[in-house]
Amino acid sequence: MRGAGAASVSFEELFGRPPEAAADAPGRVNLIGEHTDYNDGFVLPCAIPQRTRVELARRDDERVRAWSSASPEETPATNEVVLGAECRGRGWLDYVQGVWVALREQGLEVGGSDVRITSSVPPGSGMSSSAALTVSLLRVIRLVWLLPLDDVELALVAQRVENGFVGAPVGVMDPLACSLAVEGAALFVDTRSLEYVHVPLPSGLALLVLDSGVTHRHASGEYAVRRHECELAAAALGVRSLRECDLDDLPRIEALSPVLARRARHVVTENHRVLDAVDALQAGDLAALGALLSQSHRSLRDDYEVSVPAVDRLVALGEQQPEVHGARITGGGFGGAVVMAADAGAAAELGQRIVEQARQEGGAAQLLVPQPPSPQPRGPSTRE
Repeated sequence: MRGAGAASVSFEELFGRPPEAAADAPGRVNLIGEHTDYNDGFVLPCAIPQRTRVELARRDDERVRAWSSASPEETPATNEVVLGAECRGRGWLDYVQGVWVALREQGLEVGGSDVRITSSVPPGSGMSSSAALTVSLLRVIRLVWLLPLDDVELALVAQRVENGFVGAPVGVMDPLACSLAVEGAALFVDTRSLEYVHVPLPSGLALLVLDSGVTHRHASGEYAVRRHECELAAAALGVRSLRECDLDDLPRIEALSPVLARRARHVVTENHRVLDAVDALQAGDLAALGALLSQSHRSLRDDYEVSVPAVDRLVALGEQQPEVHGARITGGGFGGAVVMAADAGAAAELGQRIVEQARQEGGAAQLLVPQPPSPQPRGPSTRE
């Protein structure tokens, strides 16, 4: 969020009237199960404290006017959309436009609106800032227009926004996590059946999430390339998706071309790591969980080739800490964040220690989860 006072501009100041309703949604960190969702596999994300909030009031015309704390210098008039005449290429506004387009394509007519968006989910860090935006906007629209969408259906609409209008070939995990995840539990999802279970996190576990400082974009080419490579591998193996392959199929996978073999090997082994991670959480076995995270990172780095040096170094710094059981890149890759499984306790201090080490080496890391404590005021404050 840019600008210290960005979120202080109220809906009333922007639009001259109060909002009818508001809704929010969390960002997410994927504990394990990366690049498996678009292969019909298993994923295990968790909600993070950072959230996106949307306030909305209906209009009596066919226009949407929007303001976002991501661009506080822009006015609602700058970000106006005529419904039925949406056009791509308007930055964050594409996600807003895409929601109306996706609902219309589903036969759900929603009229003009004034929209105010504020968010603490950092963009480009692999925390699903775009899914948090689309899910929170769909939630408030569902509330105001009484749309017949349950939480899974809402997530599927959010995915269509990104796949269709925005043009980012993301899987279903991000919107499902933003729509279904709850505090204190991981969300185990079978992305083929869309069945899900909340898996409580052990009391002795602290999740650290650190932004590497290298941003990524799902709409960029390499993410789409990886997805296409998985489709080619599945076709070569004679299966509909790589989910249909098991560890017993690894000899057949090794016979593929080197690149396709690496991509398929990651997906097949990652699916098993997710299942093993669920068992580790249920048993409270942090050492086993950490080992799985570290194995996942090596697979993403070497077989899927989506890591970058700054992320690899952050993982290594984490694994050097005795309180950290394992670490890996999280999110789509090519930058973004790292998730670490650590002992509960002084997690914020541990995270800051790792961040400082990374910065001393020239990195631009920052701690996202747990959020560092805010500095205490030294004297009386007049801020309301």
